[in-house]
Amino acid sequence: MNLSNLARYPSLREKAVFITGGGSGIGAAITECFLDQGSKVAFVDIAEDASRKLCSDLKSQYGREPLFFKCDIRDIAALRKSIADAVAVLGPVGVLVNNAADDMRHNWREVEPDYWDDRMAINLRPMFFTIQAVAPMMQELGGGSIINFGSISWKVGSGNMPAYVAAKAAIHGLTRGMARDLGQVNIRVNTVLPGWVMTARQLRLWVDKEGEERIDRSQFLKGRLMPVDLARMVLFLASDDARMCSAQEFIVDGGWA
Repeated sequence: MNLSNLARYPSLREKAVFITGGGSGIGAAITECFLDQGSKVAFVDIAEDASRKLCSDLKSQYGREPLFFKCDIRDIAALRKSIADAVAVLGPVGVLVNNAADDMRHNWREVEPDYWDDRMAINLRPMFFTIQAVAPMMQELGGGSIINFGSISWKVGSGNMPAYVAAKAAIHGLTRGMARDLGQVNIRVNTVLPGWVMTARQLRLWVDKEGEERIDRSQFLKGRLMPVDLARMVLFLASDDARMCSAQEFIVDGGWA
């Protein structure tokens, strides 16, 4: 990834950053971009092979690598331990990026309670518990930045994945409520809403000719949204440049929503 034209944020240098789902797709771009800024980066992901390859590639490029912890974020105890292990090495977390998600399509007629609960356990529940874990240390640091990943899916009325859309809509409610509670101790909480991002997974599963035509119809900008485009917004929100931004939605979708 060529980051030579990326803005530099001195406030991110040496800052400890924790990312969920940081091993591939948008998450991998976020991981690399923070590393490029000189941040101390740790991430969790369930995809071990892809994550270890990312760490190896980044070490070759930057001479250092992020910390990786294999973790299924549905396991809150394991997630809490991963955060604690990261803090033991990197120090208190100053930036949290809740990126991990699973947007598998599903027919509303076939959804059972266990499946619904599993979608919430991946796409919504971990965000609260990561916030709960890092907020006290951010308070000790004098402040911090929490960035939750939502989706434009609920704004544009996407079908064929009601549990995912419901979870993503709920995230902004979580963001606003926690921004109110944590603003008193100088912790900012914001939501980033991606459009249709051209990750390897999206290209493999869903971006066919019909998908390309939908993008061309829906986006005002006719380029393709790439993972680094989301990472750039995350960097800004994590930095001191965004010191008065909180409880807001930041949409990066080429004008779709």
